[in-house]
Amino acid sequence: METIRVAANGLDFEVDQAGSGDKFALLLHGFPESKFSWRAQIPVFAERGYTVWAPNLRGYGNTTRPAGRSNYTLDHLTEDVAGLIDAARARGIKGPVTLVAHDWGGAIAWAFVLRGLRPLERFVILNMPHPVPFFKALKTFAQLRRSWYMFFFQLPWLPELFLGARGAKAVGDAFRGMAVDKSRFPDEVLAEYRKNALKPGALTAMLNYYRANIRIGGAKLPPAPVVEVPTLMIWGEADTALGKETTYGTDKLVKDLTLRYLPAVSHWVQQEAPETVNAMIAAWLDGKTVPEARDIVHTGEAARPATA
Repeated sequence: METIRVAANGLDFEVDQAGSGDKFALLLHGFPESKFSWRAQIPVFAERGYTVWAPNLRGYGNTTRPAGRSNYTLDHLTEDVAGLIDAARARGIKGPVTLVAHDWGGAIAWAFVLRGLRPLERFVILNMPHPVPFFKALKTFAQLRRSWYMFFFQLPWLPELFLGARGAKAVGDAFRGMAVDKSRFPDEVLAEYRKNALKPGALTAMLNYYRANIRIGGAKLPPAPVVEVPTLMIWGEADTALGKETTYGTDKLVKDLTLRYLPAVSHWVQQEAPETVNAMIAAWLDGKTVPEARDIVHTGEAARPATA
């Protein structure tokens, strides 16, 4: 794997790249993560003939950090995805595109898919619901209670002060505190996210995703045609930010949906249970039946379907 610079949509993206195949996999991270969050999944795609890009999204890491919340609306964020795909095409990667996303990357990805900005062969979504059931759930007390932080983030300067205090300790605490298996988030992993958050202007850029797109008075739903792209949804059931009920009804909104739940796994699903997530993704990419979490056998760092 190498880190490259990619010009797209008027910005300069910092991108982890692996593989050299003609197929293209684009991996979008969430908040307060970075491209580092895909470290365990990148090889799954590279080994299957994909060129893989895991960018730091707009405002994160050493990617361009435009000032002002208006530069972080979904219109800009989805155009970034289109620009990255176009940049891959310009570099000679001409094969079909698989979009993979988690958390805020998932919100961007759903909007991108629903708007049909570029053709996709496959879509993998982790712990971010389709916007229709999400906004329906957001009208309930249970989900509003889980989503309290979204409204806190609307305040000026105070969230930056809170998240940046003591070397961005709260950023590290967000991972370990929510995780069920806390051993997956040792100090060296948390240090990576804390370091990124402490870059000048980074926290404001990261919070602008919420400030530009979440309104306390409600949110306007994007058009929601039935998604035609074959979709794999993987969901950690112990997510304290997004309830499992936000996945209900997705099969009515996505024509070709494969949905797998991971019991006792948190919101940080691909980092907390990389072996299980990787086994599911690998089976799906290989055209095999995607195993349930209970049917996956772990052997050290490897994981495989029990029937393999």
